[in-house]
Order: sequence, then C-alpha cells, then structure tokens
Amino acid sequence: MQPQPRDPYLWQKAKARTKFQAHLLTYGLVNGSLWAIWALTAPRHVHDFLPWPIWSTVFWGFGVLTQGVAAYAGHSQDERTQREYERLLRAQQNR
Repeated sequence: MQPQPRDPYLWQKAKARTKFQAHLLTYGLVNGSLWAIWALTAPRHVHDFLPWPIWSTVFWGFGVLTQGVAAYAGHSQDERTQREYERLLRAQQNR
C-alpha cells in the first residue's frame, strides 16, 4: 500500500502545532515544579515578596504564547503574501 502524498503546507502546519504542544507541556511541567519548589522551600516571611519563579513563568510564557499564535494563527505569511500578490495582479489586469 502506497502512503498518501502529503500536502507540504499542511505538513508544516502540523509540525508547528505539535512542536508548540510539546513546548507547552514542557513549560507547564517545569514551571509547575519551580512553583512547587518555591512554595515548599521558601520561609513563610519570604512569601510576602515577589516569588522568584515569576521570572521564568512570565518570560518563557511570552515565548510560548508567540509560538502558539504562530502555530494556530489563521493565515501564515506565505498565505498573506499569496493573497497580496493575487490582489495586485487583479488590480493590474483591471487597468
């Protein structure tokens, strides 16, 4: 039985989404562990200050967010470029 030929665009989109999902899982596990370590080891009076795991959560979270937007956005840059090219082509033909 022959494997089905892949659509290169859909294959790239699927790869981007699975990479994002793996990254999101890693982010959740690592940051959850960091918060648990902080909660279990910090003296009670330190809980009044800004907790140190906040930095990894915020900055790494921003990276995860941007990767997710890129993976799940409605249109990729190639699609937008193709639409713009077609729009310009139609405008030139209408002259």
